[in-house]
Amino acid sequence: MSLWTSAAIAAATGGATHGDFVANGVTFDSREVAPGDLFIALKGEATDGHRFVGKAVERGAAGLLVSETVDAPPETPIVRVADTMAALNALGAAARDRSSALRIGVTGSVGKTGVKEALKAALSRFAPDAVHASVKSYNNHTGVPLSLARMPAASRFGVFEMGMNHSGELAELTQLVRPDIAIVTWVASAHREFFASETDIARAKAEIFGGLPAGGTAIIPHDNEHAASLARAAADAGAKVVRFGLNDGADVHAEKIALHPDCSCVTARIGSDTLTFKIGMAGRHWVNNALAVLAGVQAAGGDLALAGLALADLNDLPGRGRRLRVAVGSGQAVVIDEAYNANPASMAASLAVLRDVAPARSGRRLALLGSMKELGALSDEFHAGLAPHIRDAGVAAAVLVGAEMKPLVAALGRSIDVRHVADADAARAEISRMIGADDVLLVKGSNSIGLARVIEALGESQSGAAET
Repeated sequence: MSLWTSAAIAAATGGATHGDFVANGVTFDSREVAPGDLFIALKGEATDGHRFVGKAVERGAAGLLVSETVDAPPETPIVRVADTMAALNALGAAARDRSSALRIGVTGSVGKTGVKEALKAALSRFAPDAVHASVKSYNNHTGVPLSLARMPAASRFGVFEMGMNHSGELAELTQLVRPDIAIVTWVASAHREFFASETDIARAKAEIFGGLPAGGTAIIPHDNEHAASLARAAADAGAKVVRFGLNDGADVHAEKIALHPDCSCVTARIGSDTLTFKIGMAGRHWVNNALAVLAGVQAAGGDLALAGLALADLNDLPGRGRRLRVAVGSGQAVVIDEAYNANPASMAASLAVLRDVAPARSGRRLALLGSMKELGALSDEFHAGLAPHIRDAGVAAAVLVGAEMKPLVAALGRSIDVRHVADADAARAEISRMIGADDVLLVKGSNSIGLARVIEALGESQSGAAET
């Protein structure tokens, strides 16, 4: 079944059609166009999608959504609108309104992509081929409406990641998604450059509750210091509040936890139900994530036992904890890929995971850590504050990337072998010289540092998923 017809696109966006077409996908990146896609020519600060319509057509675009005359073959079908960004939002809203899917919005300072992926996996066990979710981290003012526009009308569940780095952003996104269930994974000091305090971050995260319908469900982290303020905001929005956490007092909480180097085993209480399950990802933070997922599954009317099976299979999230075995000399090393992004809370959590992994034979624990961005005036303090976590993890040697890492270099002193480099290319060279057989290497940093390139280079010698 087609996703959109040109007539439906025109009706949703107020556009005018020039030629008929049927689209099976939607994208605004000409590099990602697949045969049969609708290509939306967005105008951004750095570039204009209208310049790339030729490439989109070459890649097989079924039709174009444009706001100006474009250089394309005359037979190319188009829908012309006044503003393509407004049209994308309208298309997303139309996809939302034509579907009866139950929608779940996920936000948080850490864990939102992992929770989104785990929710998708858990609900897919219950409703195969009927769960739609954001891809990658499409969670901003362009990614969210695109994710909505891609939702098939027959979907039973829609899971949407929603991010922000300024006050008011989530207020706009939640009015677009209008989730039936809203999850806040955690509140921590991310994007502090744009917020005076962590309390202000909590207030901005709580904006997601403004899109809930009367009687909708707000799922909040019980163990977070901002839980009370989140609960008040949700109650003020007329939502039912469900708390998840590791401690007693939460509606969904862990009764028993066994942390292992490459997984965790949990017995959890979910309302009146009890579930014992395995999580294929390591670390206490993933136990917290899993509890949020179970709260979401229960609120959505899903099957908790099937959700537990899905969590056990969750072990290969690129940039968010997957493990690779890479060839090093005559042996292998284990790489923990946390390269997608970083803030103080997620750095500490990942270093705790590294601490729990025992290298084989004479192997060492190594860390490749990139600067944490958007921390404002507190950047030096937050970077230096990683030193105790690095020592506690038993890191033998660390490569630190970026100018913001200077305070951490000073805080570590000579307690471990520290090498400070300017960029990802220099880090790649340093790691290639440092890493040895049986070593365990954690790679983590803000996305803009580009440590994914180091993972890619190491992965060229990958010989399979790691078992540690």
